[in-house]
Amino acid sequence: MSISTLSKITVPLDSNQSASNQGLLMPKLQYRFRVMLENFGVSTPTTELTKQVQDVTRPNISFENTTVDVYNSKVYLAGKHTWEPITLTLREDVNNNVQKLVGEQLQKQFDFFEQSSAASGADYKFVTRMEITDGANGANTVGILETFELYGCYIESANYNTLAYNSSEPVTVTLSLRYDNAIQTPQGTGVGTAVGRTVNTLITGGGA
Repeated sequence: MSISTLSKITVPLDSNQSASNQGLLMPKLQYRFRVMLENFGVSTPTTELTKQVQDVTRPNISFENTTVDVYNSKVYLAGKHTWEPITLTLREDVNNNVQKLVGEQLQKQFDFFEQSSAASGADYKFVTRMEITDGANGANTVGILETFELYGCYIESANYNTLAYNSSEPVTVTLSLRYDNAIQTPQGTGVGTAVGRTVNTLITGGGA
């Protein structure tokens, strides 16, 4: 197949919506990503965590429903939002770098020896940065296609998973991370970018 014919493989759109020679764009690929944790644990650097990430879930958001009763009808508005926890699975290395950092972070959140809690969230919360890359490696500078920055993170649960004689899979620890807010960068690519709102439009959908 000639390369030029790739421009013809796409979903047909109206002429005012897409150029006639615009084909499919390269999709982002699930395995081209990296995760970095800032202010996680005590030991530095935390780059070993980045190298030992096995998989991670992307942020999910949901809104509560606010019901407004209006005469014969009901109108539904978006209420408070909730960012759902993400799941991060890490392979444990033979030098115990991952286990050490995870243990330090848990200890920051709660002193298991003294049985005492942290004085405030600022004492233990960290930032999680999740980047989708263009696949560059080695001497090439990696290109960042998308970044999710999760603020106010803490470990909601830590699962040290299973050991088994009949498996050659690596030992893993699975973390559930709760966070206060998530922003996509660079600005203009998603959540966190200011958008204009239409003023004086009826909430039921009618326009002026």
